Amino acid sequence: MFLAKIHVTLKPTVNDPQGLTIARALGRLDFDSIESVRAGKYFEVKINGDDETSVGSDVKTMCEKLLANLVIETYTYELEAI
Repeated sequence: MFLAKIHVTLKPTVNDPQGLTIARALGRLDFDSIESVRAGKYFEVKINGDDETSVGSDVKTMCEKLLANLVIETYTYELEAI
């Protein structure tokens, strides 16, 4: 069994209104050192399997078909045996 830790973030060229809103709110809370914020998504998926290569392939397919919008987002993942 593996635990896939998946991070999905907007591409650097894509405007991030949620990140801008968070950055402004942090400024109002006196976090004056904040330069910028980029918001994203984080998923943890438990996957049955013995072969890290095939599990990794499944995670890549999940990301490309559902979890990430490849037009505006990128993804990274880590696999951890559990």
